Amino acid sequence: MDKEQLIAEVAKSGGFSKKNAEKAVTVVLDSILEALKEGKEVQLVGFGKFEVRDREARMGRSRRTGKEIQLPAGKVPVFTAGLTMKEALN
Repeated sequence: MDKEQLIAEVAKSGGFSKKNAEKAVTVVLDSILEALKEGKEVQLVGFGKFEVRDREARMGRSRRTGKEIQLPAGKVPVFTAGLTMKEALN
């Protein structure tokens, strides 16, 4: 499911116009992103938790040449599924 499909599903399930559903989905996603940028966790009970973790510098391999290259340290987003989601999928 991509963003457009999610917006259509929110509009259909929630009885919203497509324009209002798009605004709601965009606000939610932007709010999660801003919280992560500030170093905060976003926990949606039953759904899951979004957080940012530090990744150390490491050696990698260039896809084009096959040579080893140094990959810089950085921050990566992580999602951990909540118990309700895990149970629903199993």
